[in-house]
Amino acid sequence: MDIQTLNSKYALAGQLTFTEGKGFFPMAVIENQFAKCEVSLYGAQVLSYQPKGQQDLLWMSDASMFQAGKAIRGGIPICFPWFGPHETDTQKPMHGFARLLTWNVTETSTLVNGATQLKLNLNNKPVTLEMWPFPFEAEVVVVVGDTLEVTLSYSNSGNKTFVCSDALHTYFNVSDIANVSIAGLTGTKYFVGPDKDKVYTQTEQLLTIQKEENRRYIDHTGDCIIEDTGYNRKIRVVKKGSKVTVVWNPWDGAKNMADMLPDGYKTMICVEAVNAYNNMVSVNPGQSFSVSTIIGVV
Repeated sequence: MDIQTLNSKYALAGQLTFTEGKGFFPMAVIENQFAKCEVSLYGAQVLSYQPKGQQDLLWMSDASMFQAGKAIRGGIPICFPWFGPHETDTQKPMHGFARLLTWNVTETSTLVNGATQLKLNLNNKPVTLEMWPFPFEAEVVVVVGDTLEVTLSYSNSGNKTFVCSDALHTYFNVSDIANVSIAGLTGTKYFVGPDKDKVYTQTEQLLTIQKEENRRYIDHTGDCIIEDTGYNRKIRVVKKGSKVTVVWNPWDGAKNMADMLPDGYKTMICVEAVNAYNNMVSVNPGQSFSVSTIIGVV
């Protein structure tokens, strides 16, 4: 739909409008009593969530590419139907195709508590079946209130069971990575990057980032708290339907990334709700699965 049609069908007076964002991607702009939020229909990707009186909780790369066929670096990318590189074909897009396609708006509403809800939908199409031969229906629900809740749901509309992985790949905005610590991971087993053969257990009470980190915490379902002394705030990261938590900061690796400035790593940290590795998702015909992340200032 064009912007005019989107607004005529789905705008909410005083709360939600559609506009043309960077790269000419259609974007929903939500502003209510709690926060301001921007959601790109390309990728069903939340780009910004700024509670009243706060710095934005989400980080966006100043070098991010807003181009069709390219991922947007920042916000909350949707990873589906695989997380990371494809297991057998590295020519297929990193983190799946969901973040590279434009999703359809299906519903907007104001909830009883005053929060604003946006629903987006993506179904299989020839381009997806070429990369992943399974019929599916996916939905992203964004609820903007005193917290931000993002839920990815997907169902199997075919006649064969499929196995997939997923992630809500959240980039958090921080004052400086030197000011940041993360609580909630003590005693959890993890491996680093793709090397699943070496498993470690976190012993420190607070994780601080002093180098490149790419920790994949397995069998972790609890909350995390990101404390940022520079912004004098704590962000609670709650998740549902996820058994893996990924903590990532590229550090010096940012200089090798075309869509991140060399010092971009200093103001971001990813804490992601993931299902992958030993916690893949198996969905039988007619069944569905969902994963959520809920973020807010403590």
